[in-house]
Amino acid sequence: MRKQLFYVLVVGFLLAGPGYALSRERSASKNARAAITCTTPVRMKTPLVTKLYSADPAAHVFSGKIWVYTSHDLTKNPPPSNDGDQYRMKDYHVFSLNNMVCSPVVDHGAILSIKNVPWATKQMWAPDAAFKNKTYYLYFPAKGKDGIFRIGAATSASPAGPFKARPSPIPGSYSIDPAVFVDTDGTAYMYFGGIWGGQLQDWQTGSFVNDSPLPVGSEPAIGPRVVKLTPDMLHFAGPITEVQITDAQGKPLTAADNYRRFFEGIWVFKYKGTYYMSYSTGDTHYVVYATSKSPTGPFTYRGRLLKPVKGWTTQGSIIQFKGEWYLFYHDDSLSGIDNERSIKVARLTLNPDGRIKTVTP
Repeated sequence: MRKQLFYVLVVGFLLAGPGYALSRERSASKNARAAITCTTPVRMKTPLVTKLYSADPAAHVFSGKIWVYTSHDLTKNPPPSNDGDQYRMKDYHVFSLNNMVCSPVVDHGAILSIKNVPWATKQMWAPDAAFKNKTYYLYFPAKGKDGIFRIGAATSASPAGPFKARPSPIPGSYSIDPAVFVDTDGTAYMYFGGIWGGQLQDWQTGSFVNDSPLPVGSEPAIGPRVVKLTPDMLHFAGPITEVQITDAQGKPLTAADNYRRFFEGIWVFKYKGTYYMSYSTGDTHYVVYATSKSPTGPFTYRGRLLKPVKGWTTQGSIIQFKGEWYLFYHDDSLSGIDNERSIKVARLTLNPDGRIKTVTP
């Protein structure tokens, strides 16, 4: 019986051997190709998301994964206006990636909709997120019933949401593009603001004055705002102050210097004891950066982060993940329409002297 079984096994192996070996060879070749593919960050040149239009990426590393919080561009919008009515976004999405190589980009769906924000009426523009107190916070701008931008806060037990909005905007808040930075000592700061449609120029007196004129010529440009947050991350802990941005000689950037002055889309991170602040120049279409030894400034202009992209607007966020630096931004390369944008990512290089190499999209 044992001899018969032995002969059956030997004959079966001889008959199946070549096909079995070829099958293993093909499988090994396929795995090798997959391994080669997965050693290159293939998504660096293409939109991360193609099933919907997303913009204003705020990237964070939570629990060892990348989470990207975005606004959501719609395909039906009002005509363009100086107030940005053509950007009528009404909800937020968050996308996650396990790594920057082979991980799929997971859409966790709409994490907050304007219908669930009691005080908001339209234009849910660029958001940001933060983690503290074992809670995830989502910060977002929207216009209230009076047509004035305010900044709201929402909370969740998970970075994937859904988020529950507070019934009212943060008291004392105004303008757009909140960015929250939690320093190494645990102090949290909110940076915000945007000129033109972002209404920051209307707050130059400390109160809202509709259609206030912007500074011109050699007058100092309007800077973004910064304020400390309370420990619960839901209120302002002190006065709002203007962040001054200067040239290398310490002189404030002027209103006419629209290749360097602040427009919108602020982002702040810290590296080797230095605070980095990036922002969009708006009508000249660059993302630039400045540095400071203090989180409240003044910041010194250092150079360009990102050259103009396809489309009118762009703004970005910067993270360090597994020893590499990345810039997330948006363009309209997928649609060719300015208010139907897509998020992208590029690798950043921080030089030993602290400067950042300019990225060509």
